[in-house]
Amino acid sequence: MFEKLSERSGSVVGYNGVGTLAPSDYEQLEPEFRALVEREGSIRLLFDMAGYKGETVKGWIADYRFGREFHNNVQKMAVVGDTTWEKWITHLAKAWYATDASFFHSFDISK
Repeated sequence: MFEKLSERSGSVVGYNGVGTLAPSDYEQLEPEFRALVEREGSIRLLFDMAGYKGETVKGWIADYRFGREFHNNVQKMAVVGDTTWEKWITHLAKAWYATDASFFHSFDISK
């Protein structure tokens, strides 16, 4: 599922990916994302992969379709994670979600 981050400002929005994503997750996200794009035009997106476990095969297809639909509306995308494969996801994000995507290592601020 996608959990929307509570902090948001104008065209900047963030989500946590939690668990294994399926097509229904994208179906729930789409109306909210579309409304934000209609209101703001282009947006800047943060995707935190801390709780992300992957996607079902049909989830990959839904992810691809979602990304292609909104690709021209995502001005920049930041992917936050800890692993090498999450960094590679950022390279795919450039093709699917935004022409400008960057990877950032997460850190625990409680330490």
